[in-house]
Amino acid sequence: MGKLAFVFSGQGDQYPGMGREAAEKYSAAARVYKMCDRLRPGTSAQCFGGREEELRETKNTQPCLFATELALAAVLEERGVHPAMAAGFSLGEVAAAAFCGVMDWETGFSLVCRRGELMQREAERFETAMAAVLKLPAQEVERLCGQFSQLYPVNYNCPGQTTVSGLAERMPDFFAAVKAAGGKAVPLAVKGAFHSPFMKEAAKDFAAVLAKAELRPGSIPLYGNLTARPYQEEPAELLARQICSPVRWEESIRNMIAEGADTFVEIGPGRSLTGMIRRIDSGVTAKTAMEYLAEVEGC
Repeated sequence: MGKLAFVFSGQGDQYPGMGREAAEKYSAAARVYKMCDRLRPGTSAQCFGGREEELRETKNTQPCLFATELALAAVLEERGVHPAMAAGFSLGEVAAAAFCGVMDWETGFSLVCRRGELMQREAERFETAMAAVLKLPAQEVERLCGQFSQLYPVNYNCPGQTTVSGLAERMPDFFAAVKAAGGKAVPLAVKGAFHSPFMKEAAKDFAAVLAKAELRPGSIPLYGNLTARPYQEEPAELLARQICSPVRWEESIRNMIAEGADTFVEIGPGRSLTGMIRRIDSGVTAKTAMEYLAEVEGC
């Protein structure tokens, strides 16, 4: 019998009203939002009724997504759903680390609040942007990025989809090069060049924050963005360095499948990871948290 994996989503899937249904229906979810409101007043209000532009601000996006993800995970856990392994995409790795026991949930929330602030600070220092490149293999995207200064392939999502970060002024010419190569570039609605050298100072400062946090080995195997393998090194180093390093998502999922995972539950408000996983391997099952929860409750 195959194994169950939780995958925690990153920025981009947030939307006004996320988590409201879960908080109204499940006490386990409501308790998570209450914890987050105690540490950062107004978090649940931003999730349930914040404006779209407000939720795009990284300093808001990250704590709001963390709260929503842990709320959904808490509901599943309360209903006896326990994954054999986990991973998180970008900021989702912090939520996954908290769920896996690398830190307690309050510490995780405090860390992600500071992470969002640091990354927004760096995003505001430069005119940068991100874009998803479709229909081209990762190696071709790397080649095209090499033709431009300060453009970097940063998220290796799935076959035919790689995200690029860099200077905004380089993007029009890069988009033209992508089109000439037979691909398509889609601008992303994020503010900053995440997982690139533009985030080095944020990573450095976050490392200092992590050094003061109480971290420990997790109780569930957690696949890191930096290595695409279960945590072996110090969690603080992995969580700090991933801010300015590529997300090796496709490789992580393939490694999890190799270890027996055949069902993936996306812990988050959207379905971006579900789509990626289906493109990585059509032979596995990928569902959103709410879809999986409906199945559990229907049994």
